[in-house]
Amino acid sequence: MKTSEHKQTFIQEMKRRGYRQNSIQNYSSCIDVFLSTVKKDHPKNINEQDIKDFLRNCVKANTQRNYHSAIKLFYEICLNQKQKFKNIPYTKVDKNIPIILSVEEIQKMFNVCENKKHKLMLALLYSCSLRVSELINLKWKDVDRSRMVIYILNAKCGKDRQVGLNESLIKLMEDYYREYKTQSFIFSGQFGEKYSDRSVGQVVKQLAKKAGINKRVYTHLIRHCSASHLLDVGTDIHMIQRLLGHSSVKTTSIYLHTSHTTISKIKSPLENISL
Repeated sequence: MKTSEHKQTFIQEMKRRGYRQNSIQNYSSCIDVFLSTVKKDHPKNINEQDIKDFLRNCVKANTQRNYHSAIKLFYEICLNQKQKFKNIPYTKVDKNIPIILSVEEIQKMFNVCENKKHKLMLALLYSCSLRVSELINLKWKDVDRSRMVIYILNAKCGKDRQVGLNESLIKLMEDYYREYKTQSFIFSGQFGEKYSDRSVGQVVKQLAKKAGINKRVYTHLIRHCSASHLLDVGTDIHMIQRLLGHSSVKTTSIYLHTSHTTISKIKSPLENISL
């Protein structure tokens, strides 16, 4: 099989497995760079040392994991050589702890928001800890008022999950729908197309600026704030893991560093003892 045929098989299998379009494009681009850099006549002739040299010398540390995952998946799908990666590590990069907005700062953003669409966007990002891609892909059929949940379908890595609804969100949705009457996607553009993540980002930045918040505020930060604030009020980290859709609680544990009050709220067993 030619390299181009392997590439087509790779893309088709990712689609079959439910990978998002962004992930497919990203992984496909990684494979293009990898194959054009290593320059062997066929992928099967690329050995472990070639891959190690590529990851170490040709890829920045903060993108190594992405390339590693893409190449590993390519060899698994196209050449059935998943074991080739058993001894190929990648450089782990410590994640920066995000600067979290306070509850008061989030409140200020809601206070200055007069647009019903923008207020619902902010509320869903904050209340449901959504990624921006999940927000713009929401459809009205994903909202189940009888069970008080929203279904997040085909999220990161193709995983589905549920997040909770509350009466405040339902009220915002009803007010928004009466004015905008969108049909399929909850948030749509002028001609009914899906809202763009860039437009959501502009909304969040403008609200922060209007609220007088002198920090770098972006859509994913609202998700960080949601998780951190849940920890602050004593929510179990495994519940937050489920809400965020993290595969491992290790990923969720970064928010332990952003929470300032969790430790102080732990009740000492000594309080149950009469001294």
